Order: sequence, then structure tokens, then C-alpha cells
Amino acid sequence: MTEGRRLTNWAGNYHFSAKRFHRPRTVEEVQQIVMKCRKLRVLGVGHSFNGIGDCDEDLISLERMNRVLSIDHVRSTVTVEAGIKYSELGAYLHSRGYGLHNLAALGNVTVAGAVVTATHGSGDRNGNLATAVSRMQIVNGRGEVIDLERDKNSYEFDGAVVSLGGLGVVTKLTLDVVPTYDIRQDVYQKLSFTAVQENLEKIFSSAYSVSLFIDWKSSDTISHLWLKSKVEPEAKSNLREIDLSSALNCTSHRGIPRPWHERLPHNFNSEQRRGAAEYLLPRRNGVAALQRIEALKEHLAPVVWMCEVRTIAADKFWMSPFYKQDCIAIHFSLFPDWPLVSKVLPMVDQTLKSLEARPHWGKVITMPPDRVRSMYCELPKFRLLLQSFDPEGKFRNRFLNTYIFGLGPVATSNL
Repeated sequence: MTEGRRLTNWAGNYHFSAKRFHRPRTVEEVQQIVMKCRKLRVLGVGHSFNGIGDCDEDLISLERMNRVLSIDHVRSTVTVEAGIKYSELGAYLHSRGYGLHNLAALGNVTVAGAVVTATHGSGDRNGNLATAVSRMQIVNGRGEVIDLERDKNSYEFDGAVVSLGGLGVVTKLTLDVVPTYDIRQDVYQKLSFTAVQENLEKIFSSAYSVSLFIDWKSSDTISHLWLKSKVEPEAKSNLREIDLSSALNCTSHRGIPRPWHERLPHNFNSEQRRGAAEYLLPRRNGVAALQRIEALKEHLAPVVWMCEVRTIAADKFWMSPFYKQDCIAIHFSLFPDWPLVSKVLPMVDQTLKSLEARPHWGKVITMPPDRVRSMYCELPKFRLLLQSFDPEGKFRNRFLNTYIFGLGPVATSNL
């Protein structure tokens, strides 16, 4: 997130319109801000690529509320303030013998920001980052502190975790932890596109976390396959069953296992800040989706720096793209040419329409809002929950009005 004459997001492709910016240090300060403001939203590190975190009046950053509050060794949980980043939390947990089940591609994002937008990593059995949440604290639109727990408030909890920032200010989260573990990363280059399609299920089940990278410039090859494997005696890979004779193998990081919080994020150069769009589809539609996107490669090559394909396990959160379905995610890192991007992405929207593709809540969205709304069967319940927590609509912005309530246009990007 960059401040200057105008506040911008991490990638620099979106300019916020807020008049005031608040940095509270305590829950009490958050309550005071909520009660005195008419309209406001919460920003993490500004790693969204659209107007989901925008507001034309007040913004709150929780960057000063970034402490680890406690570790419960009996329940295997950690409780943190919502503004802590995964990069900070990862190092802390590992030093105490603990880990998280997964991380996003970039570690420098806040826990609350990732949770409320269903941000994900990769892995057949790994749910998005919100699935680690067992308790959360929210300051609602009245300025009241509300505590929700997975095992006690299951109905509200399932609607509140992936809230898109609409319920209020998330101030505290309790996450499930696991014993710390090491990850080894291996890389295959220039795989046959045909071989990948024929063996997609085996490839994604061959390691703890798997990513395919495609630049759509080559006619018949996948750029890279990254396998991130847990270092444990019982872990076995079925990759040897797949014909990868056309691929070149290179062991990234010299094959040296490192702690989970160092290997699961990709750690791309922080200067490579680009816009991003992503489509989440039912797992069964993965091969068909790649085939249809390949047919658009001549259009994609000028606007897409790299495409990453991952898998995510199902969850039970109402507004999660992975609600009750295992998914495949197709992510596009975009060059900063919005006039061209705005022409190409609708082509992707259309070709994936019959495959039930949903956009990622925090990335560039060009899909018609009514189509997005139609994909969430629990949307009516979510609207009622929003109105219950925030009856005056303090946390409603153009994004929520468009994609949740069906009112008015939304600012998407200014790449």
C-alpha cells in the first residue's frame, strides 16, 4: 500500500478515494472510530486489485494492531490481532514449534484481509486460509464487540468468516495450528501441455502444494511445475507414474528443505507488482477450462505475464468460492495495460461461463455482477447477516452494493 497524493493498493493499479485514514492501536479506538464515522472500510496491506476495500469517506488500517496475543497448547490454536501479517506470524509460530496448514503465494498479507476474502494457497487437501479460523472478534456497525466461535455460533460463524469486510472491523482471530514442518520444493520445466491435461489429477495429488505456471506464449508446453512436498517419512509421490520425459527437471533452492513459512509462499520479487485476475472453478472442470483458455492464448499473451494453476479443498463458508466444492484456481498476473486487459478478460469470462467459473473477490473482476451473485446460493442469508451486524450500512461500499445487493456500478481497476 502506497501513500502519496492519493492512496494506492499494493500493485498500484487501484487508487482509493477515502478522505480520512485511521490507524487505531486498540479495540476501544476501533469502536470510537466506528461510532463517529458514517461510512468506512478496513484495509490490510492493500493487496486487493479492485474496490472491495475502498470507501469515499474513511479507511481504517490495523497495521498497529499486529501482536500475537496467546498460544493455547491444549487446543493447538494461536490468537492474534487482525493486522498481523502471515510473514510475521509464520516466523513466530515456527520458533515455538508450530505451523499453519497453508499460506498464500505472498506472505506479506494480513491475516484478517486474507480470511475475509477467502484467500488461498494450493493443495488437494488444503482449504483456503479462512478454514484455520476457530474464533473471531468483530466490531460491528454499532460499535459493539461481537465474539463468534466455530463450535458455538456455527450458523453465524459460517456466514461471518468470509465476510468481504461487510460485517464490521475484524479485530482478533484464533487460528488452528499444527506441529511445524519442513517443505522441499522441486521444479519441472517445459512440460507437455497434453501430458499435463491427461494427468492433471495425478499431478495435483503428487505433493502437499502444487502450482502450474503457464505464460501462454509457447504453443504446446507448460512453463513450470512446482512441487512443494512435506518432508516426512510417510510422504510418497505418484509423479513417477506420469510420463514427464519431455520435461526438464531443476531442483529449486538446491533441494534443501526449509520451514513451511519460507517455502510455501513463492517470494516473487516485490517489485513485480501487477494487476491480477483469478477464476475459481469446480475441480471436475479443470481440464476443460485449460483447453478453452489455451484457445485464447493469442489474446492472452500480450496481457498476461504469467498464469498460475492451483487446487483448493472445499469449505463451508457461505461467500467462499470454495463453498461445498473442491476447486481449481486459474490466476492471471496482468501487465498494466487496462484498455487491453478490459477487452481480453471478458473473453475469458465468456469462455468459462458454462464451466461455473467464479472470480476471486479481491482481484480484477469483469464478470457481470448478476452472474456473480447467481453463483452463491447462500447470498440471501448473507444479506440478512450483513444487515444484522451493520443495520445502517456503514461498511457497505460500491463493491458490496454491486456484487452483493445488486445496486449500482462498481470501480474495478485503473490498470
